Amino acid sequence: MRKNPAGGLVYSTEGGRMCPACRQPLADCRCASAAAVPAGDGVARVRRETSGRGGKAVTVVRGLPLDAVALAALGKRLRTACGTGGTCKDGVIEVQGDHVDRVLALLQAEGHRAKRAGG
Repeated sequence: MRKNPAGGLVYSTEGGRMCPACRQPLADCRCASAAAVPAGDGVARVRRETSGRGGKAVTVVRGLPLDAVALAALGKRLRTACGTGGTCKDGVIEVQGDHVDRVLALLQAEGHRAKRAGG
């Protein structure tokens, strides 16, 4: 087995299939344990952010007690309803543009506890 100087696995015949995310053999994959639902108070906080984005506004949803698959599906529904792009990573949904009121209404319509955060 050879290791890449940058830290990634280059080639191995001993491990079998490898997980693309954590680069460990599937039997030793750390992704499944990390995909647990994050702990929190169960209240989604929706806010508008512009910092670090070149002045562009982004609507950010944090604190949803959902697993990664359900969070991605909810993010897709929010982006479709707002008619914009965005992403879902690290337990945070980002929707491009200032859509705080629309996202709050959609979350509450789906039965999530949501409130506006920030200014």
